[in-house]
Amino acid sequence: MTNDSRRGERFTYEGVDISPATGEVTSRYSLDGRQFTEVVQLPGDLDWDQPGVAAAARILFLLSGISYYKTAAPPVIDLGDTPVTEDEIAFLRDFYVHGLGEFSYVNDLPIDDLQIVGGRPDLAAPVPWQLPAERPLIPFGGGIDSVVVVEETKQQHPDSSLFIVGRFDPIEDAAAVTKLPIVRAGRTLDPQVLRSRELGFLNGHVPVTGVLSAIAVLAAVLDHRTAVIMSNEWSASSPTVEVDGRGINHQYSKSLDFEAGFRRLLDAVLPGFRYFSALRPYSELWVAERFAQLTEYHPVFRSCNRAFHVDPALRASAWCGECDKCAFIDLILAPFMSAEQLRAVFGGREPLDRTEMLPRFRGLLGDTAATKPFECVGDVGECRVALELAAARPDRAGNAVLAQLRAEQLPAPGPTARWFAPMGEHFIEAPYAADDLLV
Repeated sequence: MTNDSRRGERFTYEGVDISPATGEVTSRYSLDGRQFTEVVQLPGDLDWDQPGVAAAARILFLLSGISYYKTAAPPVIDLGDTPVTEDEIAFLRDFYVHGLGEFSYVNDLPIDDLQIVGGRPDLAAPVPWQLPAERPLIPFGGGIDSVVVVEETKQQHPDSSLFIVGRFDPIEDAAAVTKLPIVRAGRTLDPQVLRSRELGFLNGHVPVTGVLSAIAVLAAVLDHRTAVIMSNEWSASSPTVEVDGRGINHQYSKSLDFEAGFRRLLDAVLPGFRYFSALRPYSELWVAERFAQLTEYHPVFRSCNRAFHVDPALRASAWCGECDKCAFIDLILAPFMSAEQLRAVFGGREPLDRTEMLPRFRGLLGDTAATKPFECVGDVGECRVALELAAARPDRAGNAVLAQLRAEQLPAPGPTARWFAPMGEHFIEAPYAADDLLV
């Protein structure tokens, strides 16, 4: 039975305020009388006076609302007096409907009938964005994907900078290895959403990478940067689950579809500004093989989500070795790093050493009795190739987990070599399409 008892009838965009004196952008929303406020903080010594700031702040305002809309998921979004075009409304609706696909599925609450009303069509003129030299900004999360992108990009463009939201020890440790400067941002959610259970709000996954992308664009504009370079690989576009012929993707805001739509939105308001993923045509296997060679990062990188809990008191100080993300990172790196190296990474709790982790691996490998996790993990095909390559390593001989999984699994799809070559559409253009990154 469908749960359609939505609390509230209308979610409203109230306005966005820019305060150069404090370096803050404040987005305001309401839902049937309840007010929500989100504040993004950026350095006050950046260039807050240029016209591109208002355009970037408006994009951030449009995307940030999704964290508050989902507290009740009403059938109507009212843009109020927000300047907006028809194309932007269409993009925003896709962002809500597809970005909240997992939320909708888990809560059994369809939002396909979502209506977006209001808004003003009187936009200011686009702000051309052409700078004399390439100065990319790279959102950095301290995992294998962003590490590989940073190392590739800084070789071509020494005037690169990292972009980091908040402060998390694993990200800081990995960022220090890059030796690049950092443009920092803070994001303060309305405290009401942190009390969702207490206040009776709906809860679930939101496409946070989309919101962080908008903050990164604002930071890039403020710091006179030419591009935001993401680290989203080919398999980020793969659906997590299919329901009635429709794919639901936990990683929607890392997908090619989101990237294409967001680029079109930027092209209309900041023509000349670049936003793309440098890993879009590549598999996680391609990324893992390159990361394995970057040994200086092995002691400090972290992808376990328990290290990034909103509540600092609940953050894990090391890899937990128990979650789906730990299992995936272990599996995808196992063909390219020794068992000894990975045991050191996981502090003696390597998932591939523990038979109790078999259910996690079965989900990653597409076992018919298991479910692919709603996590930022690779495609089933990538995982099956990783399984075959890892099991063939001499230092994994006799590994009970790999032996059991190989006995259960179907063969890897297609020739292994195809997983190490470009395999999909992308938006990487000169001067970023270097020979060693793209053919």
